[in-house]
Amino acid sequence: LVAAFAKAGWAVLAQARRAPAALPAGARYLKEDLSDTQALADAAAGAHVVVFAVNLPYTEWHTQALPLARLGMDLAQRLGALFMLPGNVYNYGADMPATLKPHAPQSPSTRKGRVRTDIELEMQQRASLETPKRLRSVVLRAGDFFGSSTGSWFDLSITRDLAKGKLTYPGLMDRVHAWAYVPDLAAAFVAVARRADLGDRFYRELHFEGYCLTGEQFLNAVEQAAIAQGLTAGKGFKRGSMPWGLIRLGGLVVPSLREIAEMSYLWNRPHVLDGTALRAAVGHVGDVRDVRDVGDLASTPLDSALRQALSNLGFGPQPPRSETFPAPAL
Repeated sequence: LVAAFAKAGWAVLAQARRAPAALPAGARYLKEDLSDTQALADAAAGAHVVVFAVNLPYTEWHTQALPLARLGMDLAQRLGALFMLPGNVYNYGADMPATLKPHAPQSPSTRKGRVRTDIELEMQQRASLETPKRLRSVVLRAGDFFGSSTGSWFDLSITRDLAKGKLTYPGLMDRVHAWAYVPDLAAAFVAVARRADLGDRFYRELHFEGYCLTGEQFLNAVEQAAIAQGLTAGKGFKRGSMPWGLIRLGGLVVPSLREIAEMSYLWNRPHVLDGTALRAAVGHVGDVRDVRDVGDLASTPLDSALRQALSNLGFGPQPPRSETFPAPAL
């Protein structure tokens, strides 16, 4: 997000828990703590958009996620800025429909899903207030992340043993799963931010379609990308699955495993995100070339996205040093 907004010419104020090692031109670090709304508002005076990318360990979601989100909303209201939240599909629960459209009924079946629903409900409530500081907000919902950094299923599971010639997929191979290439998703945030007026809507949900693929299709694409990156696996890449039974058993004594196991249904319940509303929302941003300046929606071909993602993880040729920098934990 920092890279995408800076590339598009925005002045980026990157508030983070720790100062990042480097930032792109056009971005500077804010050391003010999220809990000090007034100090942060003073430091960010004039900001038009607040992107709330604060994240927590799974085990802390139920106690800290909503209070922290409220601090982000407080800041956006103080600034009179658009509040943007990267959303996910947890809200819909284990019985979610196969096609997820914006404003579809939400029926979370996990604690983390209820937390996500509560955050979005708070956004809606603040959008309905008849006050000058009424919150304007957008949820931009996406599937599982890959690309740019570490900490996702892509590197923690699927490609963890790639150097040993093995891929480990977390779910059933014939079920469709939604994926979001992070640079494309970040570009979508920029495109939506350019429409910060939102017309007469103070709260919107938009879905980023990304790539919707079965496990078989995704692993096939990863294998081809790995080969293109110069990796070989003798007789071919072996494929493994997640030991969900052992993870659930371990969850009886290890809280983090319990929280991971709670979300296993996402890999067995087919789902795709309907991106029609997002495409319509950014389709009126001046000339279409304005959007392409920061990347079309899901415009990166899957093979190119996977090759770059593997390169970022150290597999195959590396990009020039000047083009990379660590992203701050916003």
